[in-house]
Amino acid sequence: MAQYRCRIRTAKSVPDAFTFMSDVCNFQEWDPGVVSVQQIAGDGPGPDAVYDVLTKNGGRELVFRYRVTAFDSPVSYTIVGKKTPFTSTDMIAVEPDADGTVVTYAAELAMPFPLSLADRRLQGRFDQIGDAAAEGLAFALDGTWLR
Repeated sequence: MAQYRCRIRTAKSVPDAFTFMSDVCNFQEWDPGVVSVQQIAGDGPGPDAVYDVLTKNGGRELVFRYRVTAFDSPVSYTIVGKKTPFTSTDMIAVEPDADGTVVTYAAELAMPFPLSLADRRLQGRFDQIGDAAAEGLAFALDGTWLR
């Protein structure tokens, strides 16, 4: 399973940072791999939200169907996206910091066996994709990437 984690420090308040991060439609503002996001269920962010997220990687476009599986406002939420044979689990957590707020973004990309044998090769590419998203997130939050 390929994994990625980054932390961004921002001067935004916890509620403001959570509001921005919990709206999956904002992913296209900070993740260069996201082409578009369409909410297909629910009314804005929340536990009943479902999104179709169009991603582009290496010229290939894939639509992941993401469902919010946990939502604890304004602390954290988890979304799980599926596009055969991939399952992407993304977790966003927001916590107060002396200088504002720290946003943690963690993602896991899983594939079933025998495709999972390619996880080592996938991890390198996933790190590149994650780093580009972390840079975009730091910019969108007017923050600093805590490496």
